[in-house]
Amino acid sequence: MSASENRAPVPDWLAVPDDANALATEVWPTSASRDAHGALSIGGVGVAELRERFGTPLYVLDEPEVRARARAVRTAFETATARHGVHARVYYAGKAFLSTEVVRWVTGEGLAVDVATGGELAIALAAGADPARIGLHGNNKSVAELEQAVEVGVGSVIVDSLIEVERLAAIAERRGARQAVLVRVNSGVHAETHDFLATAHEDQKFGFALGDAPAVVARIRELPSLAFIGLHCHIGSQIFGTAGFAESAARLVDLHAELLAGGDVPVLNLGGGFGIAYTSVDDPTPIDELATGIVDAVARECDVRGIPIPNLAFEPGRSVVGRAGVTLYEVGTVKPVQVSDDLTRLYVSVDGGMSDNARPALYGAQYSARIASRTSDATAALARVVGRHCESGDIVVDAEYLPGDVTPGDLLAVPATGAYCYSLSSNYNAVPRPPVVAVGDGRARVIVRGESIADILARDVGADPTDRPDPTDPINEGNE
Repeated sequence: MSASENRAPVPDWLAVPDDANALATEVWPTSASRDAHGALSIGGVGVAELRERFGTPLYVLDEPEVRARARAVRTAFETATARHGVHARVYYAGKAFLSTEVVRWVTGEGLAVDVATGGELAIALAAGADPARIGLHGNNKSVAELEQAVEVGVGSVIVDSLIEVERLAAIAERRGARQAVLVRVNSGVHAETHDFLATAHEDQKFGFALGDAPAVVARIRELPSLAFIGLHCHIGSQIFGTAGFAESAARLVDLHAELLAGGDVPVLNLGGGFGIAYTSVDDPTPIDELATGIVDAVARECDVRGIPIPNLAFEPGRSVVGRAGVTLYEVGTVKPVQVSDDLTRLYVSVDGGMSDNARPALYGAQYSARIASRTSDATAALARVVGRHCESGDIVVDAEYLPGDVTPGDLLAVPATGAYCYSLSSNYNAVPRPPVVAVGDGRARVIVRGESIADILARDVGADPTDRPDPTDPINEGNE
């Protein structure tokens, strides 16, 4: 069953707003505002200008917002750890959104970078990131990716299997290097989140069970080309509160204490997954409170066991870029659908959809929306914002109240799309991916070029007769 097939007609949390034009401050960039004519601006740039210059759909990313949130999360964890006499390193989780410009923004604010593939590593390096401040994740890193990591001097590789341990050790030995590694473990703490997002379950592809970790660490310590520097755990994504982190920390510190008998364990990386608001009823935990709660929990567990607190590392992604992003669409059609005897819903179709935001289809994720090109005094109407793809589950915003006069040509804005929208984008139905535009201080510029249909055709060998395989060549026998 798809996420869309299991939705209530009207979610319990959704209330009819007093003003269907109002911008809920918790889900929009701080810079978002309406001008005297009711049109939305982001980073001091109006949506009319953005549509005219760059078209729609369009990813808009508020650069000052990203930078401010990067500073805030670094400061929060550095302050919390300093109270206990240890250091924190904050990695930006690149899978949320990665481009060379974003890497420059976050590293400029003091963050390290976490990557999960050779492609992400290439982007970070192209942006000038210090390899020593890059961590490489992944449950199936290729030999080529591991070779590249060792060659450029990646600061840490988070190992995920015994096969990878041996593979990486052989590569480092051949290159005359000593590669620092962390061991990813599953604490067994299941974050209160969607099953597909909860990544600390025992029965899943990432990491080692707690009981298996000592043998893995012992093997790493036997290999002169590897340096074991600590444990890594990630309990899930879009998490509110500190309880799950505290319970996970207790179990990890138990293992950490056991491993100290065999040598130093200087780092404990507790991952990320800090939630943001997607709707007006979401109540994410402030980053200062999160940092203090998590670090204090680790300190308590270490004190109980009579061991020193290790240096700590964290990997926020969504909480840095999520709220800084807004996606702009143009309304194409509006269609009232009688859902029941007493309920009519407006289906508002836009020029994007699941190819630029897969999260509603994948996870049943909820978003908000507002008409961006104007305000309206029309009565609020229940609406579902849907995309242009040939799928009934192609839903951008499942349920929202919009002015009842929403009409073709209106610009529609969906906030909190800075994380996992561009990253998960696709060419489904041969739809080109939108550009990404950075805004700030009244200026806008493209940081990731959009695609065209010509770009899609350029990859299709059969679209160009000069590129078609020669059927007379034996290697192409049977291709015709």
